[in-house]
Amino acid sequence: MEDPDTASPAPKGSSRVMTIAALVVLTLLAGGGGWLVGGALAPKPLSVEEAKMIEEAKAAVANKKAKEAGGEEGNNKDEALPRIATEANGVVQLDAITTNLAYPTENWIRLEIALLFKGAPDVAMAEQIHQDIAAYMKTVSLQQIQGPRGFQYLKDDIEERVDLRSEGRVTNVIFRTFVIQ
Repeated sequence: MEDPDTASPAPKGSSRVMTIAALVVLTLLAGGGGWLVGGALAPKPLSVEEAKMIEEAKAAVANKKAKEAGGEEGNNKDEALPRIATEANGVVQLDAITTNLAYPTENWIRLEIALLFKGAPDVAMAEQIHQDIAAYMKTVSLQQIQGPRGFQYLKDDIEERVDLRSEGRVTNVIFRTFVIQ
């Protein structure tokens, strides 16, 4: 009789079969899970009626753009928002401010700002605010307004200047454009 401790172990062929079987099962599970998740996340196909409605809406938008382009030659986008204050909306759009920065002087900045007045707008006060902002922008350096935090500081400074100049009559300062070149 052989001693069980000294006997050589018998080769196990079933371990290879079990590994291959486990890989096949895991592959099938992963493929099935991917198919289920893909089906849940994929957009549903459109019905014929929905597709027709989308095509009609696209055609209507294209026709409207074609009419606007052909019928209103000479108008530009800046005329969409009136520059003259109205009592109905209380908004005054200031003329664009274009000036060079304090440092580096070869950099330029362009701002378009609108003011929202509490009550009836005061166009003369809006012009004074415009001049004050233009003078202030000449003292700003590029390093002060870099990044989102710098822009927020600039916005806060301008809002504070507007609030002081208007004595609280301007409730909001709206930045329409902000370009540094």
